[in-house]
Amino acid sequence: SVSRTKMADIKVTPLGAGQDVGRSCILVSIGDKNVMLDCGMHMGYNDERRFPDFSYISESGPVTEHLDCVIISHFHLDHCGALPYFTEMFGYDGPIFMTQPTKAICPILLEDYRKISVEKKGETNFFTSQMIKECMKKVTTVALHQTIQVDEGLEIKAYYAGHVLGAAMFGVSVGTQSFVYTGDYNMTPDRHLGAAWIDRCHPDLLITESTYATTIRDSKRCREQDFLRKVHDCVDKGGKVLIPVFALGRAQELCILLESYWDRMNLKVPIYFTMGLAEKANHYYKLFIAWTNQKILNTFVERNLFDFQHIKPFDRSYLESPGPMVVFATPGMLHSGQSLQIFKKWAGDEQNMLIMPGYCVAGTVGHKVLSGQKEVEIDKKIVNVKLSIQYMSFSAHADAKGIMQLIRMADPKNVLLVHGEAAKMEFLSKKISQEFGVDCFMPANGETVTIVTKPVIQATISDKLLKRTIHEMCSVPVSKRPFQEVNMSEIHGVLVVKDDNMKLIDSSEVPEEVGLASQNVVFRNTITVEPRGTDTHKILEKLHQITNKMFPDSPFSKCSDNSIGIADTSVLVTVQIVPNSKLQKIVISWNYKDDQLGESVFTTLQRNIQRLL
Repeated sequence: SVSRTKMADIKVTPLGAGQDVGRSCILVSIGDKNVMLDCGMHMGYNDERRFPDFSYISESGPVTEHLDCVIISHFHLDHCGALPYFTEMFGYDGPIFMTQPTKAICPILLEDYRKISVEKKGETNFFTSQMIKECMKKVTTVALHQTIQVDEGLEIKAYYAGHVLGAAMFGVSVGTQSFVYTGDYNMTPDRHLGAAWIDRCHPDLLITESTYATTIRDSKRCREQDFLRKVHDCVDKGGKVLIPVFALGRAQELCILLESYWDRMNLKVPIYFTMGLAEKANHYYKLFIAWTNQKILNTFVERNLFDFQHIKPFDRSYLESPGPMVVFATPGMLHSGQSLQIFKKWAGDEQNMLIMPGYCVAGTVGHKVLSGQKEVEIDKKIVNVKLSIQYMSFSAHADAKGIMQLIRMADPKNVLLVHGEAAKMEFLSKKISQEFGVDCFMPANGETVTIVTKPVIQATISDKLLKRTIHEMCSVPVSKRPFQEVNMSEIHGVLVVKDDNMKLIDSSEVPEEVGLASQNVVFRNTITVEPRGTDTHKILEKLHQITNKMFPDSPFSKCSDNSIGIADTSVLVTVQIVPNSKLQKIVISWNYKDDQLGESVFTTLQRNIQRLL
């Protein structure tokens, strides 16, 4: 079970999406806080494996005691599908955070999922409509770039993720430690959403999706033209085109694309969208127009791009209609619902076409036909697949280039990959470590990884020390300054600890700060020599010449009849006569401030003085 331990390390355990796509649910222990990131279901399973194994959090007793909050990144079911089960059936009643569009759309998708599972498939041990409502009452909404104080010490902040309406990345901080969870994101702006963005927050850990870890997509314009050409060619020959989509996301993107093409080409072939969810979906896009991109914001007063002229609601009777048509049907992976029923009806005709615009989880009919299976079992009947199968990635996930771009943007100290396939993660992990010089982790489901973080010790700095440091930095010519950020420069001072508070002060402030008398420590080293003559003045003159030749950057000047020194320092070289002897003593002295310089003068003279005098 999850325990609370106050430590500098961050522990991460995926209950889902560890070396897998689907059922996103990641537990993070940071400081003395425990956070759950997403609470999704798996499209590929219909048994208990579809939900995360929450018994890991607590085998017995209330689960809320072990969790400080749950964060939902966006409304896709593989990120939120298990939430009502977790709150209403497993008993979690702590804080839940998501954006406003996610809170609005989540219950619609959850209810649709419940209907298909319970009313059509007859499944038991499932959440009810009332449970979905109760669950959503527990949710607190987060605005973009809003920082929310969850409790004393735990802070979260939402960033724009693109991907789908309302999708957000979340920064989580506890004291001086922090991590960022990306959820699903897209680094390329499209026709209806902007690109993901995050500030250079230097988190200890970045937890990123890696769905397309090894893919670098071709030009988006080429893909769009290819898509339009294939659709047009198929309907031109009298075929029917089925495009399985989820109700929100790629559906709107492709609808806008086809709508403008039909307009341009003056085509009359009908385009349909399966009813119910689609209408509500477009309603929410209009409602949350601020979450879309700049082009839609700029034009929506004259014409809302989500008011489609060519795309009409689909009726089941159209299944039997002759002639060409294009149908957008939910859901997107052909694992249930109307898209699967339409596929079953049209699969046997080679004139027809199936266009899969996104990723399909293993176990779904979509994954099977993309893998080349010519026979699939649907509703306990074998269906022969004769129609043309086209895979065209209009996925709203970041590709390998996009993932690297986000890492560069956030500049984390460690990276952890989730929501991807193991072999692809392995490849990307090596690439990340090579390019950024950071550790990259990829735990499997149920496996815990510990990320060691460097504790940050906070101390205040006195005005005097700060002014001195700035003065010293500004007095160094720009060409000789180290190429680094100002806050990374070294500051030399005395660290004083009082009542658990640390303060860095100038050495001259120490006596007053700690109430002690000031003592000046002087280092003194003596070199005994036997010069050629005994005239102290001549020896000092010779010594003056020698030292200036050896230390041209720190010239010596005469201080008294028998000593020379370096200006603005405590370094002093004195000649002393040894009574009744031909020997002379050369005394080199300095205080602790000039320790490095003094030591250098002493060792250089010790090595060369006898020979030169």
